[in-house]
Amino acid sequence: MNEWMAYANQNPAVVIVLCSLVIGCVLVILQARQTARLRKSLRAISAQTRRDNDQANQALDILSRNLSAAAEQLSHVSDGVEDSQEKMRLLMETRLEQMQKMVDTRLQTTLEARLGESFQVISKQLESVHRGLGEMNSLAMGVSDLKKVFSNVSLRGTWGEIRLAALLEETLAPSQYEANVNIEGANRVEFAIRMPGREDEAVYLPVDSKFPQEDYRRLIDATETGDSETVKKCAAALERAVIEEARRIHDKYIKPPKTTDFAVMFLPVESLYAEVMKRPGLCEKLQRELRVVTCGPSTLAALLNSLQMGFRSVAIEKRTGEVWQLLGAVRTEFARYGEAVDKARSRLQGAISDLDSVDVRTRAINRKLRSVSGEKDDDF
Repeated sequence: MNEWMAYANQNPAVVIVLCSLVIGCVLVILQARQTARLRKSLRAISAQTRRDNDQANQALDILSRNLSAAAEQLSHVSDGVEDSQEKMRLLMETRLEQMQKMVDTRLQTTLEARLGESFQVISKQLESVHRGLGEMNSLAMGVSDLKKVFSNVSLRGTWGEIRLAALLEETLAPSQYEANVNIEGANRVEFAIRMPGREDEAVYLPVDSKFPQEDYRRLIDATETGDSETVKKCAAALERAVIEEARRIHDKYIKPPKTTDFAVMFLPVESLYAEVMKRPGLCEKLQRELRVVTCGPSTLAALLNSLQMGFRSVAIEKRTGEVWQLLGAVRTEFARYGEAVDKARSRLQGAISDLDSVDVRTRAINRKLRSVSGEKDDDF
C-alpha cells in the first residue's frame, strides 16, 4: 500500500487516468441501467397506450351504436311530434273558434246590457235635467219673491226676524228666550234672552234685527261702478243709518234693571255685517256710546253658544247643594255596600272551606274504592 502511495505520488498522471477510467466505467454502467429502465417504461407505456386505444375504440363503437339508436329514436320522436303538433294545431283552432264564439256572445250581451243601462242613465239624467229646470224656474220665482221681500220694508223686517228666530231656536232652549217681550210701555223687542238673575224676576238681553237695505244696496251699486266719491257718500249714509238704528234700540229696549245694560243689533246678512265692521271705529262707537253690540249670523251664533255655556255653568252652580246631597247618599250606600261585600266574602270563605272538606272526603273515598278494586294507591 505504501508502495502504491509512493508510486502515485511519483506518477500522478497515471492515477488520474486510472480514476477517469473507473469513473467512465461507472457512468457506462449507470447509463446502461438507465437505458434499460427507460426501455422497460416505454414498453409499459406502449402496452398501456394500446390498451387505452382498444378501450377508446370500444367506446367509440358503443357511442356509434348509441348514436344510431338515438337517431332512430329521434326520427320516431320527430314523427310523433309532428303528429302531436298537427293535433295540437287542430285542437287550438277548435278552441279558438269556441272562444271567439263565446267572446262574441258575451260581448254582444254585455254591450246590449251596457247600452240599456246607459240609455236608462241618460233617461234619468234627462229627467233630472227637466226637474232641475223646473227647480231653476221655481228658484227664479223665489228670487223674484225674495227681491220683492227686500224691496218691501215690512217684509224685509219679517225676513230678518225669521232668521234671528231660527238661530235662537237652533242654539237655545225654549225657556231661555222669549219673543215680542214688552220692555216698557208699548215698546216690544223682537226677541229677548232670559239671563240668570233673581228667582222672582228675569233679566232680559234685548236682541233686535235691523236691515238698512236701501243704503246698503246703493253702496254696492257705487262699489260696482268704481266711483270713489259716490262710494264714500254711500258708506257715510250706511254708517248714519246703522247708528240711527242702534240709537232706536238703545232708547226703546235698554231699560235696566228689567233688561241688561246693553243690547244686540242683529244684521241678517253677512256681507252687510262685514261692511259695517269695515267702518273704522263704528262698532266701538256703538258699544261705547249706545251700549249696542253689532252681530252678524256667524258672530251671533258664537255669542249664543257662549251664553249657552254660561247658562249651563250657572245651572251647575245652583244645583251644587243637590249634588252634595246626592254624594252623601252615595257615600252612605257605599258603606252599606262595603258591609254587604264583607258578608259575602265571609260566606265565600266558608263555602271554600266546605269545598276543601268535600275534596278531602272525595280523595278518601277514591282511595277506598281503589283498595277495593285492587289498584295501587300512589297517593297513600
